[in-house]
Amino acid sequence: MCKGLAALPHSCLERAKEIRTKLGTLLQKPDATIDLIIPYPDKPEKPVKTQKPSPEEALQWRDSLEKLLQNNYGLASFKSFLKSEFSEENIEFWIACEDYKKTKSPIKMAEKAKKIYEEFIRTEAPKEVNIDHFTKALTMKNLVEPSPSSFDMAQKRIHALMEKDSLPRFIRSEFYQELIK
Repeated sequence: MCKGLAALPHSCLERAKEIRTKLGTLLQKPDATIDLIIPYPDKPEKPVKTQKPSPEEALQWRDSLEKLLQNNYGLASFKSFLKSEFSEENIEFWIACEDYKKTKSPIKMAEKAKKIYEEFIRTEAPKEVNIDHFTKALTMKNLVEPSPSSFDMAQKRIHALMEKDSLPRFIRSEFYQELIK
């Protein structure tokens, strides 16, 4: 690539100048120019408009993961909690499955199925969820011809895992305890 200052091709000099300019600008005005260096995603994630639940409503979450997941504030809180514990892959998988089931187009469904498989199901996936061998094999078989129910068994297993393991930890968390006061 670029070696020794005397032998620098024109393109390397231009690139070095561009980087120096961006860094100089960033050091002078960090708030206004951060987007020169850090690219933003094409579609920024829209924050979910949520209303803080009443203590009575939040109390119902203790008995039902379903009620927690149906409440936007509860879902966002639960996801935040799991992220703080570095275990958000389960809720992200569950959300991806819910979105997948709403997909009407067979082409989009196949694309989403592949993405979910690559991100959560395959061995050594970046956010691999903990499902048994039988469930993984059945899910892979279902993906030969994707349908709205392709991930149902895996999603049910992860839901049960969150209900048994993650929900009790969330209920004991300081954040949840503040909500029910």
